[in-house]
Amino acid sequence: MVTTALFFIFAGLAIACAISLVYHKNPLYSAISLVGVFIALSCIYVTLAAPFIAAVQILIYAGAIMVLVVFVIMLLNLDDDKPLNRLRYLYAVGAGLGLILLAQTFFVFYAVMRSPKQAVNTDETVGKTLNIGSAMYTEYLLPVEIVGILLLMAIIGGVILARRFEPTKLELVVNNELERRNEQEIEDEYRIRL
Repeated sequence: MVTTALFFIFAGLAIACAISLVYHKNPLYSAISLVGVFIALSCIYVTLAAPFIAAVQILIYAGAIMVLVVFVIMLLNLDDDKPLNRLRYLYAVGAGLGLILLAQTFFVFYAVMRSPKQAVNTDETVGKTLNIGSAMYTEYLLPVEIVGILLLMAIIGGVILARRFEPTKLELVVNNELERRNEQEIEDEYRIRL
């Protein structure tokens, strides 16, 4: 009974933070609201006897990824945008999709309440670290290795895209740009003389 009450408290907190995330026009406030959603989800994972997933949720999402998001927001230095009047129809589309999501939530809640109760074996809970590690390196070893190779390819691609020009290539680019600017100035002076 206590876990059910805690679930509804944390679920309500997550929904409130998600509404705050969408409501705020300042992206920094929205990012802080997203941290609130991540913390509430982590608390829900704790109530579901998945402490490892809760810790990963806090460390990875609320910690590392949100620091990266806030860094990008501050780096971009976003100004307040003017409201777009041509996208007003999206409010109706969003309201319709929200009603569909609400109906789906009630259906899932109804289906869970009607399903028969089964006893949970606490020794074989999915969220324990030992079970996750053994599943990752036995049954799901190939997908883990594929993800590792994809991340390595992404890092190599990022390094290649961010590398600097060699000095000879950089001089060539600068010389071409200076020649283009001189030609433009000569054309502008010729137009003035006419």
